[in-house]
Amino acid sequence: MKNFDFYNPTRIVFGQGRIKELDRLVPAEAKVLVLYGGGSVLRNGTLPEVRAALGRRAVLEFAGIEPNPTYETLMEAVALARRERVDFLLAVGGGSVIDGTKFVAAAIPFQGDPWQLLLERGRNVGAAVPFGSVLTLPATGSEMNSGAVITRKEFKAKLAFGSPKLFPVFSVLDPVKTFTLPPRQIANGVVDAFVHVMEQYLTYPAGAHVQDRFSEGLLLTLMELGPRALAEPENYEVRASLMWAATLALNGLIGAGAPQDWATHMIGHELTALFGIDHAQTLAVVLPSVLAEQRAAKRAKLLQYGELVLGITTGSPDERVEAAIAGTRAFFEAMGIATRLGAYGVAADSLDTIVGQLKAHGMTALGERQELDLDASRRVLAASF
Repeated sequence: MKNFDFYNPTRIVFGQGRIKELDRLVPAEAKVLVLYGGGSVLRNGTLPEVRAALGRRAVLEFAGIEPNPTYETLMEAVALARRERVDFLLAVGGGSVIDGTKFVAAAIPFQGDPWQLLLERGRNVGAAVPFGSVLTLPATGSEMNSGAVITRKEFKAKLAFGSPKLFPVFSVLDPVKTFTLPPRQIANGVVDAFVHVMEQYLTYPAGAHVQDRFSEGLLLTLMELGPRALAEPENYEVRASLMWAATLALNGLIGAGAPQDWATHMIGHELTALFGIDHAQTLAVVLPSVLAEQRAAKRAKLLQYGELVLGITTGSPDERVEAAIAGTRAFFEAMGIATRLGAYGVAADSLDTIVGQLKAHGMTALGERQELDLDASRRVLAASF
């Protein structure tokens, strides 16, 4: 296990009915910009609760942040916040809204072209407007980390960035707000959280025993409760555990001191930017192919994962490795998410375009050992059809 510092200043306020506590969480004199996506936060009553909890504060609203938040839309929010001299942001929604709010928070005080924040991956974030979040869709863990992913439609680019200055001050997590989510969003959230864990866990043995056991527990929880969340949409216990699992999957704890992969995410981002495929769907497509491509490099962890998470204890080592990869694909399919690019209308002749985008965005040495070059990524994509 490597040396590491673990820092996470986000306050989690978890449980039913806790949105009303925004009154004590948001500074009393703040001028607040509430950011959200579509109509779901209105239909499920979340936005009216937020408005009531903010009381007599000066509050503005910005709607329309997309499921993959775009630079173009977010710059409209930046312009509004600058014009109105907003000094606190509140994201109400899922990970995309929170990601978008992180960009807005960094862009408001930024001197220069805010696109540079993304090109520099956030290394140039000098200051940020403080913000909190009210989570309505468990998936990305953005409510308790300092990273985000933003799409620029003009360039068909989907780029990740982050900074220690972009942790939410607080995040309110009420599992009841997930009861009305459609099955597709629940399935996406489970798969997204699952792959977040896998990117930090399924690498190579590094003596990170605590992180391994923690990761395996999260994977087992997601595999056990994911199907139940689809079958029992108003089971509070199930939804609460899934919400917390998704938060813990990417708050930095299980990756502390451990090698991390993220190749699946980097390749998946290009698929979303080019073809509009849901983020979690791209992960379900790419991860099994990444594991197959790197079955030798990941052999020890594939065997460990197969035994301790999937219960695979018989057969030769090679057979158990293949069974672990097949079991991963089967879980995604059981959640109702297709794992082949053809299911999303992507043709095999798109390979050159996808690989070209990886090259253009500097994604030429991916994975925990940076061994996944463009030729390897091409093989991963070819195996995903």
